Amino acid sequence: MTKETITIKDIARMCGCGVSTVSRALNNHTDINPDTKEAILKCIKETGFVPNSMARGLKRTETKAIAVLIKGITNPFFTGMIKVIEAEVERRDYEMILHSIESGSDGVEVAAELVREKKVQGIIFLGGRFEDSGDDLKKLQVPYIFSTVGTKPENLDKSMYSSVAVDDVAESYKIITYLLEQGHEKIAILTDTSMRKSSVGNLRVEGYKKAFFDKGKEVDESLIFYISDYVETDEFFSLKNAYTVIKEKLMDERFAQDRFTALFCISDLLAIGAMKAIREAGLSIPGDMSVIGFDGLEMMDYVSPTVTTLVQPTALMAKATVELLFDVMTGQGGNEHLVFPGELMIKESTVHCGDG
Repeated sequence: MTKETITIKDIARMCGCGVSTVSRALNNHTDINPDTKEAILKCIKETGFVPNSMARGLKRTETKAIAVLIKGITNPFFTGMIKVIEAEVERRDYEMILHSIESGSDGVEVAAELVREKKVQGIIFLGGRFEDSGDDLKKLQVPYIFSTVGTKPENLDKSMYSSVAVDDVAESYKIITYLLEQGHEKIAILTDTSMRKSSVGNLRVEGYKKAFFDKGKEVDESLIFYISDYVETDEFFSLKNAYTVIKEKLMDERFAQDRFTALFCISDLLAIGAMKAIREAGLSIPGDMSVIGFDGLEMMDYVSPTVTTLVQPTALMAKATVELLFDVMTGQGGNEHLVFPGELMIKESTVHCGDG
């Protein structure tokens, strides 16, 4: 193989990555792991591969690309989904353009810009909130899909887009029902904000309340902890935020006298941060307090104690996301809304109330 015959696919194969990853390295994109970029550029130098800018320009003109716009690119929940999405997109001979939506940025505006400049043929919105974006979304000239997006525009007809998610109300209901059946009555929930009615956090609060109602029990509103009440941030799902809120709650005299025995965190990252605060308060997990997360991150099996969590089928959801988008793009199907069931995985962080 001479340098004249080496293609970008050869470089991708040698480096064990996707073609779009090589493309991002060549174009000096910021959304690529520095070590991966270094390895790719080293391989390019050693092989003498010369990128054909005309070919790359032609490829963009042919619009053989879809864009993935992600809110919360540092969130490990999305890591596995991005890998599956990239593989599925490249299997269809398309390029995936990954773009991180920064706090305060308008995701739909970024999508429109990618359609204009990169000529992408489809958009995947991964995470984020779009409650006020209905009018702008109607102007997008390409198919798009919301994948694991909490808040979607109420003024946007569902026939105009596809979506993939779990039923946040039902899965939260499942978690709280389990805790109630384990004898816990004082169950706290750590969620994001009370300001957005249909956010992921509020949907999970809805499931939390419904479980209490169906068991004939009253909901203690003081046990619903909204991060936005304690931390000024748009990035609610962080270890630090959870640690800050739970540390403050455990120092509250009310809870010192009448402490909650279980804590449901609406994401695994929040659970890890909360667990640090619980331990620093001199409490044991699960002896003094049971803790449950939501997402099913692999890291939860490497935390001590291992954490009970609601596992989202991320690989299946990612694959379905690409399939739905390409069906609409190619005219093989219309917009659909798929809801996947989660699975409650019981680990070491929860016990029957009173057991230690």
